[in-house]
Amino acid sequence: MATQALVNPELLSWARYRSGLSDSALAKKLNVKIERIAQWELGDAKPTFKQAQSIAKYTHTPFGFLFLPKPPKEDPLPIPDLRTVERREVEQPSPELRDIITQVLKKQEWYKDYLISNELGSNPYVGSITLKTPINKAVSLMREALGVAVPIRGTWDDYQRDLIQGSENAGILVMRSGIVGNNTHRKLQVSEFRGFAITDEFAPVVFINSADAPPARLFTLIHELAHIWLGSSGISNLEPSNSTEEKYCNQVAGEFLVPESNLVEMWSEVESIATNCATIASRFHVSKLVVARRAADAGVISRVAYSDFYRAELEAFRNKEGVGGDFYRSAGAKNSILMSQAVISEARSGRLLLRDAGRLLGVSPSALKTYASKMSL
Repeated sequence: MATQALVNPELLSWARYRSGLSDSALAKKLNVKIERIAQWELGDAKPTFKQAQSIAKYTHTPFGFLFLPKPPKEDPLPIPDLRTVERREVEQPSPELRDIITQVLKKQEWYKDYLISNELGSNPYVGSITLKTPINKAVSLMREALGVAVPIRGTWDDYQRDLIQGSENAGILVMRSGIVGNNTHRKLQVSEFRGFAITDEFAPVVFINSADAPPARLFTLIHELAHIWLGSSGISNLEPSNSTEEKYCNQVAGEFLVPESNLVEMWSEVESIATNCATIASRFHVSKLVVARRAADAGVISRVAYSDFYRAELEAFRNKEGVGGDFYRSAGAKNSILMSQAVISEARSGRLLLRDAGRLLGVSPSALKTYASKMSL
């Protein structure tokens, strides 16, 4: 008979809820009946030692935690949590959100030390505006710094590429990923967050959850950049918020991408939301989702209509999303080209061990040369 693990039933429930897994989802992963999960969490039965180890693995919980007398009190997130769900604060961040913030902070810390050791100055754009700065003025200052005009040709993808390059030229690290590290089983949930900004006078960072539909990421990018210009850090899901700061960043992002006056002028009452969004998106070379968001902000459509439209567009993206992709390009997006350049440069000079360079970039030391060539570094 397999050895039973004397785990605390309360900790089993805590671990499952913390990871966001339903009892049916965990049962499927463990290949047991859903009733068995209930028995374990009520204390009517005990999992085997091997099953307990699997529970820890699938819930991303340290194995020893399952034997504690009560759930541990986790530290608050290291940056402000500005997310809301129906105007209520989100209570429990997932292990994935905690871990991706930790990973980004480690990269930021290294890059900041790199800048200081090379006697490079602070970033002039961090904290250069306030909540009292008029929206149009903030948009003008940001567009000038990024060196990107309102597009007259191309696609949202071209526009996003130009904005990311402009951000990094302005000394702002832009990191994008839909998973934690290289673990494809640890996906970042769009329902939890869409991005965050970590402000620093030397090494400001914007992170974009690329599990979101690609066109929707454009709004997230400008929203998080607005946080950098304000000199504030925070996690956002871009839903309607009571936060003055979040409202301001949403207004900046919207006006940057689709000026309200143009949207109201072009919106047709006799056309459907989809038709209006497609027409205006084509004019401003942004996504239909950005236009729908602007229409909601301007009161042209309701929040409910926007949410329905967003879900339909996101589902359409997921249905046609391809499998896999180029590992090196994905790694480049996760690390930002700006940081990748610095790490590769330090490794080539011998000031940084290949082992440490690989650990920073999430690339094996033997693959760094290929990574550099793929990124044209």
